[in-house]
Amino acid sequence: MTEGSRIDPHVDRYAARARGMVASETRAMFAFASRPEVVSLAGGMPYVSALPLESLGAMMAELVATRGPSALQYGSAQGDERLRERICEVMALEQVTARADDIVVTVGSQQALDLVTRLFVDPGDVVLAEAPSYATALSTFAAHQAEVVHVPMDDEGLVPEALRATLARLSADGRRVKFLYTVPTFQNPGGVTLPPARRAELLDICAEADLLVLEDNPYGLIGFDSEPMRALHADAPDRVIYLGSFSKTLAPGFRVGWALAPAGVRDKLVLAAESAILCHSSLTQLAVGRYLETQPWREQLKEFRVMYRDRRDAMLEALDAHMPAGCRWTRPGGGFFVWLTLPEGLDSKAMLPRAVSERVAYVPGTGFFADGSGAANIRLSYCFPEPDQIREGVRRLSVAIEQELELRATFGPGRPTPGSRSDVPGPGFS
Repeated sequence: MTEGSRIDPHVDRYAARARGMVASETRAMFAFASRPEVVSLAGGMPYVSALPLESLGAMMAELVATRGPSALQYGSAQGDERLRERICEVMALEQVTARADDIVVTVGSQQALDLVTRLFVDPGDVVLAEAPSYATALSTFAAHQAEVVHVPMDDEGLVPEALRATLARLSADGRRVKFLYTVPTFQNPGGVTLPPARRAELLDICAEADLLVLEDNPYGLIGFDSEPMRALHADAPDRVIYLGSFSKTLAPGFRVGWALAPAGVRDKLVLAAESAILCHSSLTQLAVGRYLETQPWREQLKEFRVMYRDRRDAMLEALDAHMPAGCRWTRPGGGFFVWLTLPEGLDSKAMLPRAVSERVAYVPGTGFFADGSGAANIRLSYCFPEPDQIREGVRRLSVAIEQELELRATFGPGRPTPGSRSDVPGPGFS
């Protein structure tokens, strides 16, 4: 009997793809972060209390009363057609031109990410991803036994020259890359945004390499200071698969997202969705569609932007006021996250028990790298706590960092701590 089988008697029966499945850094923090005395700067939970909940409740009641037989019945694996039409209107804000027939509704954009990976990746295939990258995407790629190769970022997102060099190296090694995964706007976890010139260069590089792009865009409509960015898909619809979600712009509890893909890929996605879940929830699809048809969703987006901007400002002001010398951080123009780099020699995971004692939660940077690097980094989320809680949470975090620095000064740089490493250049990432 192996050690693992003493804990789980089925461990020796699992498929090879299941062996690498482990809880994410974010998920591991939930039990602690939910305690009332803790200020959680960890999870990226939208502040759904800002929604017009009474109006939504009345809308849901009316929907069941008038369309109950449809809302409570099986549906299409591609998704409700009226909802897909409304999704086209949402994407038009990012200058995407699409038809309802091009869209596949999914259970959040996470299912779309899983289905696309399932369609394209065989064990051992290479997937390119930004460094750092969305942790659950990395888990998805690992579950499908992909080899993730990171492409460095700086404070303006993915570095085109690094992408070109990485593709050249992999080509010389005879490796075929299946797709590039990117969150180009208000990236999770970095908070950075790819500017227009880099977007064009990225698409040119991918065209030269005949490389598919997976554009994950849950935060694109949550910008604080400008109109929504033009999506990558708008300039390369045959090369870019666009993933969208209502989790950040409406509510994650509906679990409604979508994929916009070329016709052949769309057909495969429908078949893959059928085999995975048969069909999506008709009730939640019709509810989101009714919300887009009857509620002032554009005004609600404006309210979200103002609210999250105030919280972003509270976090940046607190970081400016409290962080010790040697700390660096990104300054996001939208979305939910700030990426913090600790002073040299500190380790975010090793420091976590000290943060726990100070009653503040964060996500260590190691969860956002496929190779386990990122020990010098922390992801901070400002979307859920109130501004005063954010300020207090940052103050508590600064105390934990100061204590770690004092301990290191007392025992010297030889004090045994896990090594830290970062391959990502730039003020917020080095």
